[in-house]
Amino acid sequence: MRILSVLFLSAAVAGSMAAQQAPPKTNLKVGDMAPDFTLPSTAGKPVTLSDFRGKSAVVLAFFPAAFTGGCTKEMLAYQASLAKLEGVETQVFGISADNTPSQKEFADKLKLTFPLLSDFAKRQVAADYGVLIVDRGFANRATFVIDKEGRIQHIEEGSAAIDPTGAETACARIHHKN
Repeated sequence: MRILSVLFLSAAVAGSMAAQQAPPKTNLKVGDMAPDFTLPSTAGKPVTLSDFRGKSAVVLAFFPAAFTGGCTKEMLAYQASLAKLEGVETQVFGISADNTPSQKEFADKLKLTFPLLSDFAKRQVAADYGVLIVDRGFANRATFVIDKEGRIQHIEEGSAAIDPTGAETACARIHHKN
């Protein structure tokens, strides 16, 4: 009986903690201009979002933390979809609040061929996109698909963003419009 009570209490506390830490919902909407940024990259040079205007669509895949189960699954799914996304003129970036050396190790371990961007210094990009969990210091999982004009065309948040299918569909739609 005592073990059952402890298990029940643990489940109640875990449920309460999950309710208190509900992830933010972005204030950005489809059709908004994507906030511009420049971030350090695992590719070795900083990446500026506006440099892609007129050239390619962009997928920004915000993930909470390198080396965690969900983030590993998400980044591997994007790697598996990379040829499809590049085939519709789309550049993929993973973004987290991890520092660049940690991201580089994570990318090397997973054999990722797309860059990861570090929002470690100020976490300003996650804040600008409305996905920063302030008290935890990392971003909620979210995907933003941005067209060649710099407008957001697709947003997914939470666990649904682990699967790149929605981003793939949005990128194909953008490509066929042009």
